This record gives sequence, C-alpha cells and structure tokens, in this order.
Amino acid sequence: MPITLALYNETYEHKLKDFHLPEDQLQFTSLPLDKIHNPAISPDTRHIVILLDDTPVGYFALEKGEKLRKYSSNPKARLLTSFSIHVRYQGQGIAKEGLNQLPGFIREHLPETDKVVLGVNKRNQAAISLYLKTGFTDEDEVYVGPKGPQNVLHLKI
Repeated sequence: MPITLALYNETYEHKLKDFHLPEDQLQFTSLPLDKIHNPAISPDTRHIVILLDDTPVGYFALEKGEKLRKYSSNPKARLLTSFSIHVRYQGQGIAKEGLNQLPGFIREHLPETDKVVLGVNKRNQAAISLYLKTGFTDEDEVYVGPKGPQNVLHLKI
C-alpha cells in the first residue's frame, strides 16, 4: 500500500470535498478544507495530505505562531493539528504509516524544524495510543483547551 505525505496544493481540493468523518471524531478534529480555508490560522502553516496511490485520504496541519506557543516555547517546533483519516480508509494502518513518515518528511520539507508537538484530548485514547506507537513521547504536560484537558506529546526530529 503506497502511502506518502505531500504538501497540500489545489489539485487535492476536489477530492478533499468528499472527506468525511464520524460525529464522534469531529469533536476532536476538523475537516481538511475547513482548516485549509480558515483565515484565522497562521500564514506559515503547512497543510499536509496523506496520500494512498496519489489520492488524499488523510490530512494534518503543521502550525507555527500563537497557537504553537500554547504548547511549546521552542522556536523551531511545529504544532501538529487537525490530524484525520477519511472514514472510508480508517483501520487500514494509513494513519500509523503517515505518522511514521513524518520525521523524514519534515527533514526534507521543513529542515528548520527540530520538534513536533501536539495536544490530544485525554478522552481520545485511540489517538493517544497511535501517537505513542509512532514515536511521540508523553512528558506529563497538560494543556487545558476549550474541549477539556489535553496531553501534550512531543516528537523529536
């Protein structure tokens, strides 16, 4: 199964319009196009698609700016947000493979980045388990966000 990561460009827009997530997952993330077209996010955010045979089946953002500073004071860090896999492709190992490719992708496309941090809601045990299996570490930091307490996880690049 050829899974790759790619920087978002407009050629993926049409396929991402059909991106669907169950309600119980939308409480923890957002749909890709909602995030991509959100004018409130930092302009130097990088939008990443997870591709299966060149079809976008997953998405996440790597943010800088004010939002990052809530999770890390490291100026070389990026904040991973809005990670999701289209419901039709869940349970196939795509999320795990995409996250396993993240360090190499960052070294190639964002070489100034030395760490990725993220906040994952403490109620989202499936996501916490996935992140820990793919190299993120839990350093016992908690951020209390609008939807409750989040574990702050770290990935050294």
